[in-house]
Amino acid sequence: MKSSNYKELKVWQKAMDLTVEVYKLVKLLPKEETYALSDQMRRAVVSIPSNIAEGQGRNSDKEFIQFLSIARGSLWELETQIEICLRIGYIDQSLATNIYNLIEEISKMLNALSNSLKPQNQCLKPNN
Repeated sequence: MKSSNYKELKVWQKAMDLTVEVYKLVKLLPKEETYALSDQMRRAVVSIPSNIAEGQGRNSDKEFIQFLSIARGSLWELETQIEICLRIGYIDQSLATNIYNLIEEISKMLNALSNSLKPQNQCLKPNN
């Protein structure tokens, strides 16, 4: 593994930045969303750096890759929830774009880290 401490991972740091931004965003949502969309978004975004950290603490690269995959799933779940907020009119396009840009950056970083942990011969296999 590249780092012995998850806090040194740039992807974890970016995921923490995203978490802060989403927590700010949910404060803008209507009160009726407090126990629905807001909670769902907070759970999804917290899951991203949490799974990166937990994966880093595991005993093998294979396990770490699995946790990075879970983090990626939470990232896409959050992206869907941001799209819902945008379509309903809870947030404007500029705020959504800022979050989408962070999501895209983190997604690329997760993919790169995951690929770096795979044995060389697996990186060359085409995806079916």
